Amino acid sequence: MTTLVLGPLVSAGITAFLALVIALVDRVVNDYGEVTIDINGGKKTFTARGGAPLLGTLAGLGVFVPSACGGRGSCGACKVRVLSDVGPHLPTETPYLSPEETARNVRLSCQIKLKKDIAIELPDELFSVRKFTATAERVRDLTYDIKEVLFRLEGPDAIEFSSGQYVQLVVPPYGDLGESVQRAYSMSSAPSDGKHVELIIRLVPGGLATTWVHKHLKEGDRAELVGPFGEFRVHDTPKAMVCVAGGSGMAPFKSMFHDMKERDAFPQKDVWYFFGARSMKDMFYLDELKALEKEWPRFHFVPALSEPGPDDAWTGDTGLITDVLDRYIKNTIGKDKGLEGYLCGSPGMINACINVMTANGMSESEIFYDKFA
Repeated sequence: MTTLVLGPLVSAGITAFLALVIALVDRVVNDYGEVTIDINGGKKTFTARGGAPLLGTLAGLGVFVPSACGGRGSCGACKVRVLSDVGPHLPTETPYLSPEETARNVRLSCQIKLKKDIAIELPDELFSVRKFTATAERVRDLTYDIKEVLFRLEGPDAIEFSSGQYVQLVVPPYGDLGESVQRAYSMSSAPSDGKHVELIIRLVPGGLATTWVHKHLKEGDRAELVGPFGEFRVHDTPKAMVCVAGGSGMAPFKSMFHDMKERDAFPQKDVWYFFGARSMKDMFYLDELKALEKEWPRFHFVPALSEPGPDDAWTGDTGLITDVLDRYIKNTIGKDKGLEGYLCGSPGMINACINVMTANGMSESEIFYDKFA
């Protein structure tokens, strides 16, 4: 029995020791010295210590490349075009790159280790991305597993963004987390208030950032935000917006709708918003959105429950949100000006909605989405 217990422990100890040795050897033996990072043909040039991933090195220099997963290589967002030789594409990169991107030597910056001078191309708008220091002004529960956090930016800082964009929340070390991490969250506040950033964050079991927000973050605590990022936005056409979300996918749409109403923007667009939840305990902002529907004639709110409980007293639409969406596109939404799709949520939900929309004659090129990493 003792042998059975000690065997795995010894093996695990040896593995951990070897991993530590490899890391130390790489740091000491493979001393890459200083490297030069050339961005956009000399528009910006930096000198940095070699050996670390490009993504984190750029962030340390004040150039923030979007990364929804915080550099774990699981979102595919931190793409840069590399103009110099840094070796072949890695297996961790290829699932996130199209054949065209691979041919143009687009790379994931979190997977590129700086070993020598490098030349890259980045969108110019990334140069305006900033890191903000903020205070949690309000932290409140929307449901049992979703919190709304309102950050107030400190000092004279204000953020300029378009509704639909996101920021990266910098999570400080806590518990067993030895170093800070960043996670991406869509802003739910309207762009007109540049002194505040509101986020809607659902608790993900085991999630480093969501656990910090739900279990540790308190009103008055300070935090850092990096942004804005993202291209999810309202398109300037007369076509009706058909929007679908669930859970924290509410965030970019809350920003979009309040921004559109405040500015009377895109006045030819009708807006249909489908929000799906399992039961009333998962539903939130119901009264606010119903009030918005009364105040804003071209806004139509369709909440639906897939499994309403006996105590929910639900009188609205029922069924999967994709089935509700299908019924409304077929029978209710006017199509005289055309339709555009706007989706925010999990890959499964988004793919299912795209199938419903295209089956009803909507063009896939006019379906826009913000997919959770």
